[in-house]
Amino acid sequence: MKNYKIGDIVKGKVTGIEDYGIFLLVDDHVTGLIHISEISDSFVRSVADYAEIGEIIKAEVIEYDEVNRRLKLSIKNESCSKRSKKHVPIKETKSGFDGLSKELDVWIKNKEAEMSKK
Repeated sequence: MKNYKIGDIVKGKVTGIEDYGIFLLVDDHVTGLIHISEISDSFVRSVADYAEIGEIIKAEVIEYDEVNRRLKLSIKNESCSKRSKKHVPIKETKSGFDGLSKELDVWIKNKEAEMSKK
């Protein structure tokens, strides 16, 4: 554990993904967790959008536990962060919301009819 200091950038293999974070194997004896709060400064809808099992990623050491040989890691750092794999930019169209506004009355009438049957 003396090899790791706060602020160090380490590489690790993703060994697990949970709703609350990403688990890394940093070396044969040291594991790490990137908590969901340390993935992005923006809202993280799904941790799985940021890593895949088996992938090698870089992370910054923000804390370490010598007794249990665990690192608390972050990928918020510019040199560690990457975009969500499923991020697709929204393209603005000339029609804007016209398509939705044309259907809105129909959707409302259908929903009212559905609710009146219950």
